[in-house]
Amino acid sequence: MSTVENELRIGMVGYAFMGAAHSQAWRTVNRVYDLPVRARMAVVCGRDESKVAEAATRLGWEGHTTDWRALIARDDIDVIDICTPGDSHAEIAIAALAAGKHVLCEKPLANTVEEAQAMTAAAAEARAAGVRVMCGFNYRRVPALALMRQLVESGRIGVIRHVRATYLQDWIVDPQFPLVWRLQRDKAGSGALGDIGAHIIDATQFVTGQRITSVSGLTETFVKERPLPGEASGLAASVDGHLDGAGPATGPVSVDDAALFIARLDGGAVGTYEATRFATGRKNGLRIELNGSLGSVAFDFERMNELEFYDATLPSQEQGFSRILVTEPEHPYLSAWWPAGHLIGYEHSFTHQARDFLEALANGVDPSPSFAEALQVQRVLEAVERSAQERAWTAVESALTAAPA
Repeated sequence: MSTVENELRIGMVGYAFMGAAHSQAWRTVNRVYDLPVRARMAVVCGRDESKVAEAATRLGWEGHTTDWRALIARDDIDVIDICTPGDSHAEIAIAALAAGKHVLCEKPLANTVEEAQAMTAAAAEARAAGVRVMCGFNYRRVPALALMRQLVESGRIGVIRHVRATYLQDWIVDPQFPLVWRLQRDKAGSGALGDIGAHIIDATQFVTGQRITSVSGLTETFVKERPLPGEASGLAASVDGHLDGAGPATGPVSVDDAALFIARLDGGAVGTYEATRFATGRKNGLRIELNGSLGSVAFDFERMNELEFYDATLPSQEQGFSRILVTEPEHPYLSAWWPAGHLIGYEHSFTHQARDFLEALANGVDPSPSFAEALQVQRVLEAVERSAQERAWTAVESALTAAPA
């Protein structure tokens, strides 16, 4: 911990979408929650000097650097927050752990099971010296999803029989959308499957307390080639791009656009999962529904302050889905926010994530989800891809000895 009492000095690598979300959380968390330790936004790191300098000013960081290795080596940094594409997660995290830094790493944990295993092994070794890690599955910190977990744990819906999960987006429906890093396997690992499918895998395992044990899946890439970023005419070429006469240079899309799979979970439930970035009209449509022997509960992120709840134990004349507005101070995370009925948004999930991370570090306990839990999600992703390739039911290799904590 910092030489300044009750302070943790944060060094963040990456400053784009996730970097901005994490920065908002670090700026806010100690102003909202009364915590035993404060986060100090010390240094942000990026490859481009002028851009990272501008980001530091805009996002509220004290300093900036272009060298993540130098950042890790600094004695005045306690936590490394990794917000980069997946191809660099393992290298940065393992180096940070070896240097004795706590690590918060964005999801999915890595691009491959092998990388995730190495990260998990490094975390286990560092834990002996009091170093802690967490993987950033922020949807766990949405109050309505946390309440869903409480309803399941208290037995309100009985034995879970069905798990239904979808994550629908439409941001690459246009075939002229450029070939950004998320559409390149060497940088992203996979497409919709890893980018958004990982979220619903983790979220359903979190709320049910059950793990996915086997899958049968398919993946599809609808647009095989896309314009290279910045290309405006067919006059420009690249090493791996292709010229199309009057059109811009293009490159191959090497990840899935959509992934669908059915699953068995270790508590006896069966599940259906769909992740796509081609659901025209859907912007961030994450939905989870659980059907149990005593009732059902459903969550839709586009109505993120609500749960739908069906109590089958009521008299038949009183049964029907009810709407729970998750804004009461008794609901998870909400005691520090606004009066009942006043809604929160997407960014709050990252503030809640930062709160849980800081509390765990201050109390010397392991944050959740751990790298081991994130490795199990990585194994599910790998099993879905293998199932799609082999067109067969595929077992998920065990990574945990118990359901996610």
